[in-house]
Amino acid sequence: MHNAEVHAGTRLSLAGRTALVTGAASGLGKRIAEVFADAGASVVIADLRLADAQATADAIGAKGARTLAVAMDVTDEESVDMGFALAQQRLGAVDILVSNAGIQIVAPLQDFRFGDWKRLLAVHLDGGFLTARAAMRQMMASGRGGSIIFMGSVHSKEASRLKAPYVTAKHGLEGLAKVIAKEGAACNIRSNVICPGFVRTPLVEKQIPEQAQELGISEEEVIRNVMLRDTVDGEFTTVDDVAQAALTFAAWPSNALTGQSLVVSHGWFMQ
Repeated sequence: MHNAEVHAGTRLSLAGRTALVTGAASGLGKRIAEVFADAGASVVIADLRLADAQATADAIGAKGARTLAVAMDVTDEESVDMGFALAQQRLGAVDILVSNAGIQIVAPLQDFRFGDWKRLLAVHLDGGFLTARAAMRQMMASGRGGSIIFMGSVHSKEASRLKAPYVTAKHGLEGLAKVIAKEGAACNIRSNVICPGFVRTPLVEKQIPEQAQELGISEEEVIRNVMLRDTVDGEFTTVDDVAQAALTFAAWPSNALTGQSLVVSHGWFMQ
């Protein structure tokens, strides 16, 4: 497998690799793209709005990395396939996929609108399937294999109130990753899931007032007593915490680490 070698005491390298990160114009996806570029990868910034993707690609490219911005709606088959085709044309076959694009909608189950349920599952599960399928096709054709990384959550492991479709989707990504690990092994394709705790991204910031309203408590109480209550130190997980986990999965040199999930949550959930 043509993959970055990992040696104790040396910096993880993605030199010669092409990575595509969805939802990469902001938050976790942006930081992962930055860390991958710093490690030597060519990086495809995929996001719903091309202007946002281009701004991030320009900022990362200004530091010397090869980048490409693509508009991608991960729920649309044609959009995904066209984005991957453009990535291959400009930067070469994709070696690393980070399926990170996500949305959040909170409401009690009895009040949850079916349209919102379907929209959330489409972004997380349909998006995971469509991007993984496109990546696998390129990885198989290149003969190099590669690494597929899904952005799960502590909610891949347990549940919280008001998040029925999100918890369902994040559990589903673990199952998808395990299937890909088995089906992709013969072609040296690895598949793993990162399960962060609460990271103070725009997605989480949006939830704080929403949960405060639904639960009838203050925003500070949402942070202290809902989001961070079960951590060991009352701290948010950081984008750097998650990006370093993604780099480890991306640079791992063998099929020894596949079909796994790594919880990055300040001890909120312990396996």
